Amino acid sequence: MREQNPIRSEMGWSTPDRIGVRGQDLVSDLIGKVSLGDVAWLEIMGTLPTPDESVLFNAMMVTMVEHGMTPNAIAARMTYLGAPESLNSAVAAGLCGLGTVFAGTAEGAARLLQDAFGNAGAEPDLGGIASRIVADFRAKKAQIPGLGHPVHKPIDPRTPKLFGLAREHGRFGAHCELMERIGAEATRVSGRPLPVNATGAIGAIASELGIDWRLCRGIAVMGRAIGLVGHIAEEIRNPIAREIWDRVDEEASEDTRPK
Repeated sequence: MREQNPIRSEMGWSTPDRIGVRGQDLVSDLIGKVSLGDVAWLEIMGTLPTPDESVLFNAMMVTMVEHGMTPNAIAARMTYLGAPESLNSAVAAGLCGLGTVFAGTAEGAARLLQDAFGNAGAEPDLGGIASRIVADFRAKKAQIPGLGHPVHKPIDPRTPKLFGLAREHGRFGAHCELMERIGAEATRVSGRPLPVNATGAIGAIASELGIDWRLCRGIAVMGRAIGLVGHIAEEIRNPIAREIWDRVDEEASEDTRPK
């Protein structure tokens, strides 16, 4: 018979009169005292953040909340149109689209950076590492996660703000510097602007904060879930999903046969 390991979790527990969350009392320690972002950090990292960690983590989450009428927001609105009794399904539909094109690239950037330092030694050559990374991606004809933006050129305005906060709060380290060097090298060899975008900055700062790259997409998930609820709130006040449906149906269904 297979030996069974004990089932244990440090996340939360309840008694008739108390609720524990990661070693904190929900009622006396958290409610009304701790921000949502700080509780998110507590859930992920196991302790409440320091003031510097709090500023940076909340800044990353705020950055991911709203991006306009993206496919994620449209999916949420269209799902709500079809199932208004299930707001959670509409939010889930929008979150399913967080990947290598929209919002989820913080994960790829963080993985790239954390892997780069895995075998880099005590005094890594950041310029050499950046050159190798760019050359490897060019050889594969692959896009480097965390670089470039279809709208924000030559600079993503969110990036200097995030990196400025990292400097101000003592967390602009080797991961952030390497991300900047990768962007500069990619721009140089391609001859076109490939700035570090918001998810590249988030991946770098998350790495400085000790967040495993496998959790970095979660920052986008948490932030974007708030934004999608906001889109549904606007959809309730000012519905546009039906108009989107009608217009797409009309244009896609036009008779295109030769006359």
